[in-house]
Amino acid sequence: MTVITDYINNDYRALDSQETILAAQDFFMDASYSHFPVLDAGVYIGSIVADDLETFDTDKKVGDYKYTLEPFFVRPNMIWLDVLEVFGKNHSDIVPVLDENNHYVGYYELADVMKFFNETSFIKEAGGIIIVKKALIDYSMSQITQIVESNNGKLLGLFVSDSDNETIEITIKVTLGVINDIIQTFRRYNYEIISEHNEDNYINNLKERSDYLDKYLNI
Repeated sequence: MTVITDYINNDYRALDSQETILAAQDFFMDASYSHFPVLDAGVYIGSIVADDLETFDTDKKVGDYKYTLEPFFVRPNMIWLDVLEVFGKNHSDIVPVLDENNHYVGYYELADVMKFFNETSFIKEAGGIIIVKKALIDYSMSQITQIVESNNGKLLGLFVSDSDNETIEITIKVTLGVINDIIQTFRRYNYEIISEHNEDNYINNLKERSDYLDKYLNI
């Protein structure tokens, strides 16, 4: 079984604070990352931003711009969803990994973490996606689970895909075969169905009635 720590990478060594900005620019020309970790005497001090390098004096050292480094990192024991959150919050395609003693271990690449995500049941198993919307104060994850399972469906995963101060959208993946029953039950519990489904009898009936009305009015 693959675990996320299998993706800790050391293909490139971390940049040293004593390297010149020119050397760092040359590195990013080859590696094409958005960020990369910097060590000072072997200690992680932050990640340098590739775009920032364009404005730096090439004769100076990386350590001269210590104040521009971004200090984000993850631990080896963090679950992949928390790791993915760090990627998103920092708009980076690289995240450094530090152990419990703050020693630099290596780094994760976003492409590898997404590969790990693709191996989860949410992506890998066959199923259908339903996106529902409801008032923020009224929704319940336990109710969503109950709706799926009460219609003999199997929940493969769900997550909050959008929200504001009033409403929340939840993306749900369920086994195929009972999607229409699940959709209709969500409607009975006042969930708005955001996604479109060929199996949605309610919408199909509305379309048929609309087509019939159009045909009648054009007679």
